[in-house]
Amino acid sequence: MNDVYRTISLRVLPVLFVSFLFNFLDRVNVGFANLSMSATLGMDSAAYGFGAGLFFVGYFFFEIPSNLALYRFGARIWIARIVFSWGVLTTLTAFVSHPWQFYTLRFLLGAAEAGFFPGIILYLTWWYPSAMRARIQAVFLSAIAVTGILGGPVSGLILSSSHGWLGMADWQWLFLLEGTPCFLVAVWIFCALPDKPADARWLDAGSKKLVEDALRAEEDDRRRMGAPESALSGLRNTAVWKLCAIYFCQAMGLYGITFWLPEVIKELGWNNPAQIGFITAIPWTVAVILMFLFSTISDRFRARRVPAIVAAVIGSAGFILCAVFQSPIADIAAISFGAGGVLSLIAITWSFPSAILSGAAAAAGIALINSVGNLGGFCSPTLIGILVKRTGSLDDGMILTGIFLALAGVLLFVFNDAGAKTK
Repeated sequence: MNDVYRTISLRVLPVLFVSFLFNFLDRVNVGFANLSMSATLGMDSAAYGFGAGLFFVGYFFFEIPSNLALYRFGARIWIARIVFSWGVLTTLTAFVSHPWQFYTLRFLLGAAEAGFFPGIILYLTWWYPSAMRARIQAVFLSAIAVTGILGGPVSGLILSSSHGWLGMADWQWLFLLEGTPCFLVAVWIFCALPDKPADARWLDAGSKKLVEDALRAEEDDRRRMGAPESALSGLRNTAVWKLCAIYFCQAMGLYGITFWLPEVIKELGWNNPAQIGFITAIPWTVAVILMFLFSTISDRFRARRVPAIVAAVIGSAGFILCAVFQSPIADIAAISFGAGGVLSLIAITWSFPSAILSGAAAAAGIALINSVGNLGGFCSPTLIGILVKRTGSLDDGMILTGIFLALAGVLLFVFNDAGAKTK
């Protein structure tokens, strides 16, 4: 069996990983663009934070319809469509000249991307049994950290070397050079990604049956336990709404760091974009190590809640201590643990929905959790931007982020539904 899942992982995960890498890069590269873009467009920190967060408003309105469309039409076609759409809109962002244009494209980018992340989470449930999902999701989610490890230095180098090319600003080249590769990624997805094990030409009949039998057994178990199956029942499920609240707090933490990390580094005394890019790689390197450690422990001991709560505590402490410390080295160490706590928490808690939902209910419920939860991605940069405008410092914003991660830990502590009963 391990050989079968190894084959699946080698065929499926590279496609998903690369697509999510560009997905997250094109979602958050605005944090690097902001080092020079806001001055060009005449935006202050509050206006930038609002614009960055508008992405999640568009995301919210189109998330559930998009995920149901993926369930209806299949992952290959729908995910390729999503990747192509966000590539177009990221590229167009290079040509904005007024704040309202920036706001409009951020909203449309969220609408275009809606369904990608929950679609992949749903897609993984069509391939892997629940006992493997925290580790598999960690591989997929590590694209966030790798985006910071590789994307930060690349974005910094683009900003530091491209100003004036063909009469365009550095931030314009950032969007162009990081948006256009998505067209090739979309083609790769369409050609290489099978919808389900039955469609995989590289699996023999025996391997397909092994995978399908394992998933069918889990599906039967969920049905015997009364797991919701219709889309409407997934939207009404109490546990789903609890997970919405938990993911909202997680998103407050995740986007508190991704949209503002370049500014945090700049505030510590580094001003060169290339230097800022390389330094941002440090927290994400620590984050990916912690995420794999936590997800491995979670799968090995079949424990979800306890590792997730510990991750929330570590993340919360990291962000709050970043505001307390006065040393650049100590601040970077603190923010590294903050990033690690957030990613570890996300990798583990996304194992919950598929344990309590089935069929169309899983498609609708996962989309609802991601769409409502990701409103934290609107609130976080917006509130931090307002705090920066009022205080001239990111310290209060980091404390706010830490408080919400602590709240995620509290919610997990009282969350005792079927998908989270294990330890």
